[in-house]
Amino acid sequence: MPSKEINSAAASAAENRKTKTIMIVAGEASGDMHGAALVREMSKINPSLNFYGIGGSQLEKAGVNLLVNNASMAVMGATEIVSKLGSILKILGMMKKSLDKNRPDLVILIDYADFNLRLAKAAKKKGIKVFYYISPKVWAWRGGRIEQIKRLVDRMAVIFPFEVDTYAAKGYTVDYVGHPLVDMVKPHYTKQDSREKVGLSTDKTTIALLPGSRLSEVTKLLPEMLLAAEIISQKIPGVQFVLPLADTLEEKIIFDITQNSPVKIKVIAGKTYDVIASADLAIVASGTATLETGLLSVPMIIIYKVSFFSELIARMIIKPQRIGLVNIIARKMIAPELIQADANGQRIASEALAILLNEEKRQEMVSQLKAIRAKLGEAGAATRAAQIACDML
Repeated sequence: MPSKEINSAAASAAENRKTKTIMIVAGEASGDMHGAALVREMSKINPSLNFYGIGGSQLEKAGVNLLVNNASMAVMGATEIVSKLGSILKILGMMKKSLDKNRPDLVILIDYADFNLRLAKAAKKKGIKVFYYISPKVWAWRGGRIEQIKRLVDRMAVIFPFEVDTYAAKGYTVDYVGHPLVDMVKPHYTKQDSREKVGLSTDKTTIALLPGSRLSEVTKLLPEMLLAAEIISQKIPGVQFVLPLADTLEEKIIFDITQNSPVKIKVIAGKTYDVIASADLAIVASGTATLETGLLSVPMIIIYKVSFFSELIARMIIKPQRIGLVNIIARKMIAPELIQADANGQRIASEALAILLNEEKRQEMVSQLKAIRAKLGEAGAATRAAQIACDML
């Protein structure tokens, strides 16, 4: 018969498994999506895990107790952050205090480097392990952060194969897990079937508008997309425009911007991939959406705008390179990129028409986009990352 000591030890071990607490921080919409997949996979490995932190609707649905909704933290550009700096610093202070109050067994950080590396420093001081999932873009700008990451982060999981060499060059070993979008973004229908799913005409030229997930992006980019839509409508009669509503935005925001446009824009919530898959062309804000669009093999034009001062700062600290993820991964220009002053209605329309009115050019872009998926590793990125995180507990 087992001794009381053995039973007590077993009970203690079981209790420890039940009380593992994890802080997870995803400051942006894409991090919320990837974080939710990670949490679900970790919960499969250990159903007793307790999660809390910062995120959006997807992390909340995955069972994370949100202390802060990340919609209040979403900014773009160096100058745009100034208006929210006070509230962001307040949130940072609250999360640092939670390290003492909740004493998490592990801190999981997803991208959002300026905030998360400060939180990593606080966790490190308290002897709490830090797992970074989805690296800051040290290969694009502020490469000096690698030394900081080496000091503060116990393990780093990266999603692009070239990131392994970037870190190795600085003497830091990271885990390449593949890109989580390989699992998430898969066309389930033909283009015509996708159009039926979202209530569009099946026989009309269709253009998807993806102006971003942040309010600041939408207010800068959507008006230019609408101007482009007017010009395109004059050249291609009957063309239809559709906009997949980001989880971080309210439909009223889109309505307020589009209500005076002579072009009808169909706004659809909750079916982002079906909407993108329905399109002959997408006009996309630079970011994760460019890769999602690429994985659906939809030709695109990539656009982006920040304030003039933010542009000056960026030119000083960002290495000259392509900005679209599909172009970065391919290491060549597949999709046109229109940045700052070039991201205007006339230029966008011109690039769009050059693709839509040249079927050979459009199909060549489709072919090149299909090759992107093969460069991003095997399926199961979130599962591999979850196992790393659970091994750290």
